[in-house]
Amino acid sequence: MMAGKVVAKVVSTEKHAHYVGYKLLMVQPLDDGGKPSGRPLLAVDGVQAGVGDLVLVVDEGGSARSVVGDEQAVTIRTAICGIIDRIDIEVDE
Repeated sequence: MMAGKVVAKVVSTEKHAHYVGYKLLMVQPLDDGGKPSGRPLLAVDGVQAGVGDLVLVVDEGGSARSVVGDEQAVTIRTAICGIIDRIDIEVDE
C-alpha cells in the first residue's frame, strides 16, 4: 500500500469490459515526506476520490479486485482504497 495524490481524472470511451463502470484516476505516488516519488499510476477509484485528494493505493491485483468487489476483473491491478484525512509523523528527539 502507498500514499499518493490524485492528479488527474482519466476519461476513456473505449476500455476493457473489466473497467466499465469504474472511474479511473491518475495518482502520483508520494514519499515519506509527501514529495512526488516515481511515475504516476492509473488506478480504479474504489472510494469516490477526486483530483487533489491524498489517497491510499494498493498496487497488487488481488487486493485491488477486493477493493472494487470483483474478483473476476483480472485486468484490474491498482485501486484507490482510502482517502487520507491527515498524516501524523512522529519525530524522534
